[in-house]
Amino acid sequence: MKAQLLHQCCDLSVKPDPLDFCERETPTAGSGELLLQVIACGVCHTELDEIEGRTPPPVLPVIPGHQVVGRVAAIGEDVCRFQLGDRVGVAWIYSACGRCAFCLDGLENLCPQFQGTGRDADGGYAEYMVVSEHFAHPIPDSLSDIQAAPLLCAGAIGYRSLQLSGLKNGEILGLTGVGGSGHLVLQMVRHRYPESPVFVFARSARQQELARELGAAWAGTSDQEPPEQPHAVIDTTPAWKPVVDALEFLQPGGRLVINAIRKESRDQDQLLGLDYGRHLWMEKEIKSVANVCRLDVREFLKLAAEINIKPQVECYPLAEANRALHDLKIGDVRGAKVLMVEN
Repeated sequence: MKAQLLHQCCDLSVKPDPLDFCERETPTAGSGELLLQVIACGVCHTELDEIEGRTPPPVLPVIPGHQVVGRVAAIGEDVCRFQLGDRVGVAWIYSACGRCAFCLDGLENLCPQFQGTGRDADGGYAEYMVVSEHFAHPIPDSLSDIQAAPLLCAGAIGYRSLQLSGLKNGEILGLTGVGGSGHLVLQMVRHRYPESPVFVFARSARQQELARELGAAWAGTSDQEPPEQPHAVIDTTPAWKPVVDALEFLQPGGRLVINAIRKESRDQDQLLGLDYGRHLWMEKEIKSVANVCRLDVREFLKLAAEINIKPQVECYPLAEANRALHDLKIGDVRGAKVLMVEN
């Protein structure tokens, strides 16, 4: 099979083609596993974190990709949830132990043995991949392959972020970034909390325009003062400056939810300007989002189908994965990016 392979971590600014497009042996499904023929795979900022070493794969080489849509091409022994030809998705959560206190409490995203698709196990930047049937998700018929791919991580992690924000209908949500996850959160809020204005903080006019097209009540840069103080803010950026700016504008008692697996160090000096009285006093909260649970993925896919969430998508052929990553790195993002796999 054809696959994009990461052999070593590197800085994309120095090495813009970190992935090797090559032939790899097609994997086989073991007991309880599915072999998927990959149709599409979303491109996520987490791939940049893996490649650039902020959350490095434990073993190299590895095939990245964790927003995977495919069809069941083969079934291992003891599989009972899926049949040949079924269309399924694979998200960031590749496996968890199922036995620890976190897993038993429904918090498998915090499991010490959590494994991420495309980091701890080969992912979807390939023609085929293998996954446990228990960590595969049925894709609703109303969602196309291209639409479904970004929903499996960008959408699911956005869904979890919104849950953690504690937002109530009528309260103002601030949203930093309107990329793969941010533009889906915006659509969710417009449907679930129709009386809640959304203020979007985005660095480019192109992103601000998309935010307004999707129903944002206001859009500006992260350091522009919004018309009112948000009750909650969801940060979907890889940078620190929007975090510090958001804390300044947040209402007393408000909550900032940081939706990122890692933050880049390029503007870490912004944290030196963090002032307790200006940014944190008045019982403001900061909460991080760690991974996703299977339930997040399945609930969000159901919601997306019900309320017709449509991601804005730019497609690339699998062979051009490096170009997609480069565009993501330089911030050329208007919605989500998806690799299309031709078998």
